[in-house]
Amino acid sequence: MSNFYQACVSKELVLTAELPLKPDASASTVITDAKSLLTHVDSILLTDNQYGQVHMSTMAAAGFLIDAGLDPIVQLSCRNRNRIALLGDLLGLRAMGVNSLMLIQGTKVPKNFQPRPAAVIDMKPRELIATAKLINEDEGLGRHEFLIVASGTIHDRKAVPQQEELLAKANAGARLIITQICFDIELLKRYIGDLVRRKLTHRLQIFVSLATPPSAAKAAFLRDNRRRALVPDAIIRRLEQSVDAEAEGVAIASELIQQYAEIPGVTGINLVPVDSLETAKSAIELSGVLGN
Repeated sequence: MSNFYQACVSKELVLTAELPLKPDASASTVITDAKSLLTHVDSILLTDNQYGQVHMSTMAAAGFLIDAGLDPIVQLSCRNRNRIALLGDLLGLRAMGVNSLMLIQGTKVPKNFQPRPAAVIDMKPRELIATAKLINEDEGLGRHEFLIVASGTIHDRKAVPQQEELLAKANAGARLIITQICFDIELLKRYIGDLVRRKLTHRLQIFVSLATPPSAAKAAFLRDNRRRALVPDAIIRRLEQSVDAEAEGVAIASELIQQYAEIPGVTGINLVPVDSLETAKSAIELSGVLGN
């Protein structure tokens, strides 16, 4: 049983954090950064070309962390791989001992990226989730089970198709959802309340993503560039009006961690460090949820 899985079944609130991978990352920097974050969270999420930026493969980073005795969540996106590549990566991750997979559509590369790569999308996330579930059930491959994680979009309760997409992902084999970044607590309460009423929280654990923007400009960047990020104008104004924007970003995140932890149906929070890993750790410390 993996450390992350144990946390999911035993803790009231599970904490994860994204580990930004950079083009110049090395085995030692990835391990050092992961260990630094793991003093405050239960697992590290290795994101796959976040914002469409090219960096070290998540498979390579996962190998470094597993060799160091850590238990990462590995993100795998459909956008840049055909069916054979995706299957090969799933089998490779299984053989490496990866326990948790987040299977997603993937992010478009920035408009100025040259030469333009072709978007593949040979498999949709739901099919990739079902494929990972088949690997779990294949006795010929030996005993190994991925904890399958999918993405979720927080939205108004009228957006019924989005709710049906979550149900379809659960039916395909997902057991945990990590949402996009959300700073809108009232919308989140309505969204989670609807999932509770429909009993989707009986089938899926829900982790909500939060960031620690060090400035109003970075908060606006997240709103405009992070897929479906919910960053209300009030958050940006609060950062603009603060004397110390980085400290204010930490304070905002810590306040929301406290409030989100009290929402029935929210079982985890995923922290997205912006510029500095220390801001995510500071937000967790300030929130008072560490060790709960």
